[in-house]
Amino acid sequence: MGHHGWQGNPPGTEDEARRRLVEAATACIDRAGLAKTSFSDVATEAGVTRQTVYRYFPRLADILSAVAQAGADEFAQRMQHHLAAFGSAAEAAIESVVFAVRTIPDEPYMGLLLQAGEADFFTAGSTSPLAFSLGARILRDLPVDWPAAGVTTDEDLQGLAEILMRLFISFLQYPSIPALTDDQLRALVRRWLGPALGG
Repeated sequence: MGHHGWQGNPPGTEDEARRRLVEAATACIDRAGLAKTSFSDVATEAGVTRQTVYRYFPRLADILSAVAQAGADEFAQRMQHHLAAFGSAAEAAIESVVFAVRTIPDEPYMGLLLQAGEADFFTAGSTSPLAFSLGARILRDLPVDWPAAGVTTDEDLQGLAEILMRLFISFLQYPSIPALTDDQLRALVRRWLGPALGG
């Protein structure tokens, strides 16, 4: 596999190599911040050459996206826990937007990409079929009667997840002026999304 260095402990698989490079990038971001994290920093942290990092992550954007993705499941679990308190389809959908808009900028890794003006990395990952499937899974596992709201198929649920994700990404990238309070954001989304979900 051509593992050069690795601090004397080469990984056994390609997946492990990627995971360790992501961990090294995470450590660099924690220490110096996103803007000051480079390929050289990640390579030094992992104990490999820059060429080794390039092999697994051809662009810095790729490894930064992987760092963001590494935190996505944990974020999804917290969102699902929060949304479980809302019993109707409309309220769960509305609160998913409010939760994402208020929480993502403070996320240790996903939020870093947004705060540093690297929203394109985050958005590309968040508008992928994999991201929509994750969103649909969060919605599916909620204690909500989706069929009663007209959401009857997996395709419907994935479509709803896509709309919700595109909505909160828009609010994150282009905040309202003046800024909306949580209640104002909630009312705006409810006014236009609520009727579609019977709420």
